[in-house]
Amino acid sequence: MSLRESPIGGRRPTMRDVAARAQVSFKTVSRVVNDEGGVSPLLERRVRKAIEELDFRPNVGARILRRSDRRTASIGLLLEDVANPFSAAVQRAVENEADQRGVVVYSASLDEDPARERALTKAFGARNVDGLLLVPAGNDQSHLAAELRAGTAIVCLDREASNLPVDSVVATNEIGAAEGVRHLAAAGHRRIAFIGDRRTVATARQRHAGYREALRGCGLPLDPALVVQDVRDTSAADGVVTALLSRPDPPTALFTAQNLVTVGAVRALRRMGLEHTVALVGFDDFLLADLLSPAVTVVAQDPAAIGRTAAELLFARIDGDTGPAQCRLVPTTLIRRGSGEIPPPS
Repeated sequence: MSLRESPIGGRRPTMRDVAARAQVSFKTVSRVVNDEGGVSPLLERRVRKAIEELDFRPNVGARILRRSDRRTASIGLLLEDVANPFSAAVQRAVENEADQRGVVVYSASLDEDPARERALTKAFGARNVDGLLLVPAGNDQSHLAAELRAGTAIVCLDREASNLPVDSVVATNEIGAAEGVRHLAAAGHRRIAFIGDRRTVATARQRHAGYREALRGCGLPLDPALVVQDVRDTSAADGVVTALLSRPDPPTALFTAQNLVTVGAVRALRRMGLEHTVALVGFDDFLLADLLSPAVTVVAQDPAAIGRTAAELLFARIDGDTGPAQCRLVPTTLIRRGSGEIPPPS
């Protein structure tokens, strides 16, 4: 029989088909499929042989309807962009936690689109997931109140929810950014540029606040001409850095507030032959950053810890935790590799 052929006329086999093939009752098949016991070894072997021959797959939805708690053993994970290395590391950590519990993870990208956030949370809710892990895309998550009332557990990660009392797990964005900028100032830099993500993103605003606070603390003036925000990708970051460094009074150091922005900055520096002249500290680590010359100094988040902690909180809520909402902070770490230690020109 070819892969395209079906022993029952091209449709998905049912338990009744299995019962007919094994020449047993429907109840016997149900007991075997649901591991209920009470079936003789001989009949169980016949049923399992028929299941294999028909390539029968149990109906998960039917099982859910039979469960008293109506749990689906599934959760939704809504990330900024699953292609981003940070998001990928978060997803893997969540999957590791879910796998230990026999839970399936459905994931999707929000692309910083509030409308997409609403549509996908509604779609996942319609599939009766037991819980949602969400990186908020918009500035208002009150639309999820109905999901909470329906019993869906919700935990936000990377950013806190707005207008929704749920747990969250976030990095120390402002503290980490301030540490990175102070590190550049300690090397002697006085003209430190800030290149940030979209201002609609809470983490981008927090990192910008850390930059401003560090300048004030170091007694350095805040020059608006050295601040560029709403940089969305590596190409845009490349262009921004090129423009900044082509000015008559260029910055001597760059603080890039997102991993893709940092990659774009590295490209511009290398193309202009300035990678050993202009200092660079990036927020968030990225693949091969330690193998460049110079290696890139970063304020590293711990996406695995963020994903793991968020998943643990979510499963605790699913299991009945009714305590007050909490915000867990995951510390950042300054990793000195070389690019952030370049001194300013004499």
